[in-house]
Amino acid sequence: MEFKLKPEHELMKKMLREFVDNEVIPVAGEIDEKEKFPWELIKKMSKLGLMGLTIPEKYGGANLDSIGVVIVAEEIARGSGSLALILDAHDCLALEHIYKFANEKQIEKYVPPLTKGEKIGAWALTEPGAGSDVKSMQTFAKQENGKWVLNGTKIFITNGPVADVIVTMAKTKDEKGKIGISAFIVEKNFKGFKVGQKFRKLGLKASPIGELVFENCEVPKENLIGNVNEGFNQLLHVLNNGRIYISGMAIGLAVAAFEEAMKYSLERKQFNKLISEFQGIQFPLAEIYTEIEAARLLAYKAACLKDKGEKYVKEAAMAKLFSSQVAMKATVKAVQIHGGYGYTKDYPVERFLRDAKLTEIGEGTSEIQKIVIFKQLLKEYGKA
Repeated sequence: MEFKLKPEHELMKKMLREFVDNEVIPVAGEIDEKEKFPWELIKKMSKLGLMGLTIPEKYGGANLDSIGVVIVAEEIARGSGSLALILDAHDCLALEHIYKFANEKQIEKYVPPLTKGEKIGAWALTEPGAGSDVKSMQTFAKQENGKWVLNGTKIFITNGPVADVIVTMAKTKDEKGKIGISAFIVEKNFKGFKVGQKFRKLGLKASPIGELVFENCEVPKENLIGNVNEGFNQLLHVLNNGRIYISGMAIGLAVAAFEEAMKYSLERKQFNKLISEFQGIQFPLAEIYTEIEAARLLAYKAACLKDKGEKYVKEAAMAKLFSSQVAMKATVKAVQIHGGYGYTKDYPVERFLRDAKLTEIGEGTSEIQKIVIFKQLLKEYGKA
């Protein structure tokens, strides 16, 4: 078992750290405060190949393995959780779904503009009455006059308000005891599609989430991804893939919080001592650092299994569950170590705390991760 990153991963990590330090961190607070979509950063990221992480180079992607994806998620989130989440929805959800399950014609049409950052992608699953309970989905698609017609509403869709291409899940079978879901590529200019409410969030404010409305939305028949009623298995794959990325994002937020808290502890004095000399500061910093390392190993394990073509559902859920817990603990402790200053916007730790909470909710809540893990344990121990 190898615990050292490959040279190419180390080089990429170094490049990303420099990019984040020079380009992202200086504007991270501003884009959060103004809830401003970071178009300029998107352009710069596309030049680095970051808008198509796992996509082959012939389509304009970076052709990274899953370890590389975790590294990108961590480093980008260290600078801006919002930017990391934008990339997740665009890359690990929308692009992953299209490249993994679409036909060659669809890939040639939609993938290059997305990997070049010319278009922004979104992935639409969640509905007002169907979050974790996918089977309660109400958006329905039916064939009429050689087209698919979609009706329904999606909410909390990351990148939704700005997306050009939306991979949308809809029911295509409604029989008792059965579930039939299909996936469609929807463009923002399709007749019957509109962006509804844009939600204001606790954190990740530069990453827009919104409501998407389909009112007799006309979708060309060739925009069905795969075959009819195959969407459920497709979305499970995409969610498992996204959980590895979210693990990296959570780790990045935890690293950012740790680094700020460590830096502050080496500057701040109380009772004529640096606060880093007090065990009350030393112990939580030591714990956070240890847990970050453990979370990173879990994420890397899930990534390695995925790249080897082995089962990784349990490992992805474990990585997301634990890393999101670490992110919350690290950001809360960082605010506490900063004391009153940590509760102000003069220091970035309050932003890290607000951003970290989403990692316990998005792409399957922590409770859902525990259900996934236990179901896999039942299979392993012969009870199901």
